[in-house]
Amino acid sequence: MTNTLEGTRTNRTDDMLFDTLRQICTSFRIPGKFLSYDEIKVGNVNRTYKVNFQQPCQIDAENDASDARSDAPCKSYMIQRINTYAFKEPVKVMENIDKVTEHIRAKRPDKVSLHFHHTADRKNYVSDEHGFWRLFNYVPSVTYNTTEKLSVIRNAGEAFGEFQMLLGDFDVALLHETIPDFHNTRKRYAKLEEDVRNDPQGKVKEVQAEIDWLLSVKEQACRLTDMQQRNELPLRVTHNDTKINNVLFDAETDKALVVIDLDTVMPGLVGHDFGDAIRFAANYVSEDSPEAEKAGVNMEVFRAFTEGFLKQTAATLTQAEIDTLGISCFALACELATRFLDDYILGSPYFKIDYPEHNLVRTRCQIALAKDMLARMDKMENLVRVCAAG
Repeated sequence: MTNTLEGTRTNRTDDMLFDTLRQICTSFRIPGKFLSYDEIKVGNVNRTYKVNFQQPCQIDAENDASDARSDAPCKSYMIQRINTYAFKEPVKVMENIDKVTEHIRAKRPDKVSLHFHHTADRKNYVSDEHGFWRLFNYVPSVTYNTTEKLSVIRNAGEAFGEFQMLLGDFDVALLHETIPDFHNTRKRYAKLEEDVRNDPQGKVKEVQAEIDWLLSVKEQACRLTDMQQRNELPLRVTHNDTKINNVLFDAETDKALVVIDLDTVMPGLVGHDFGDAIRFAANYVSEDSPEAEKAGVNMEVFRAFTEGFLKQTAATLTQAEIDTLGISCFALACELATRFLDDYILGSPYFKIDYPEHNLVRTRCQIALAKDMLARMDKMENLVRVCAAG
């Protein structure tokens, strides 16, 4: 469990970042006096800061921020500097986020929602010489990277399911496809096969067994992509990063408060979100565990997440979507395995690695998980049917 308050506090007015963040807050028209900031160490892509303000009614014009009363009520916000190397069209990312968050807030105004503040010219971002920035409301909460508490898993499933349900009437054509073909499994396979033929690092021979297995299940792994291209599965608003640590929970009750990290929100299949969540949460080991033989589907976790997810979505999904939730888990595990293996063959230019074989270890773990999913597919699909029926 991670408390989202964790960070290193700075209130030095001579700190360059202090001044930069204060200027960003001014651009977003935040009222009050800027007191301090905390750098939040959660997340590997964007830089995140919690900024703390003294409320306007408590400001003493004769005192500066360093002399503010310690007992004065404060209000906090979150600022992120977007990694524009990872997100090459950040304006489109923010346009998607703006449309989705405003739609959700309008449908559940009495509940916690993400709210991204706007500048005077109605932009929900600021771009300056220091970077590309956004500011949104701070939600006191905790997050979980891993957990054995089935109640948390079930609540996470319900949170991602509610996200889908609330956006069920949203016109997906209004969203940008910010990462084209993100879950086009056939194109992921085609890229792997091309790089296997070229073998630029001379690594193919040592991973032939992994290549052969992935190719042996190619048609099953590409089933969702093929159905989408035949218009047998509807495009919906999808989150595309449905890890449990992208849900904020109440510290006392473990109830889910809100889904966060919306950078990859775009058109997709409901199975992409469901399958990726199961792939991450229900594996007995982490996705880069060197003990691939221990990888497999924890059916208790599978059931808990599925119960929560379908509690919110069952009434809105088509029968074809429900029927493919089980195979979606297998498809996402295979897709990620092809990406890890392809990166390894190329010398690991994409995924961050801690040692030379890291992507190969990840590949083998995903393959072991996918094999176990295939062996348990009947049981997984039956559980989906039971949960969908209520």
